Amino acid sequence: MMTEAPKDTNSKEEILEKQSSLNHHPENVKDELFMSGDFFDPRDLVQVKYEMIRRVCKDGWSVVRAADTFGFSRVAFYRAKTAFEKAGLPGLLPLRPGPKEPHKLSPDILLYITKSLEGEAVPNSKELSKMIEQKFEISIHPRTIERATVRMKKKRN
Repeated sequence: MMTEAPKDTNSKEEILEKQSSLNHHPENVKDELFMSGDFFDPRDLVQVKYEMIRRVCKDGWSVVRAADTFGFSRVAFYRAKTAFEKAGLPGLLPLRPGPKEPHKLSPDILLYITKSLEGEAVPNSKELSKMIEQKFEISIHPRTIERATVRMKKKRN
């Protein structure tokens, strides 16, 4: 007896959003391939970028025409083309913006924060910021220190 595979309850749009590859302006895609709705999906950012690049590289479109037709700037076209040349289709996936971790909080500074918080007179984040600046000659915002202490407490638990 065969059992049915469970159906995916997430819509394509929800999946694209989770993967950060949802085109938030599908209405700006004016290419005729995307108008039929059969295969090409203007909500799929990776597909839209790929087709934009393909139109220029294989169909001979100008960058200006392709960028306008697919709802991007010329700068965005060149960024997408460079990313595609370097990494293929995965290069067209949007990267998460911003730093991935606090880059100023070296292991030495984190150890210093930990030891400073173990004493009897526990400094607040502003005081710790000043102490770190004096000892390590680096400026770290008090809020960054607060976030780091929360992360350290979570790791211990």
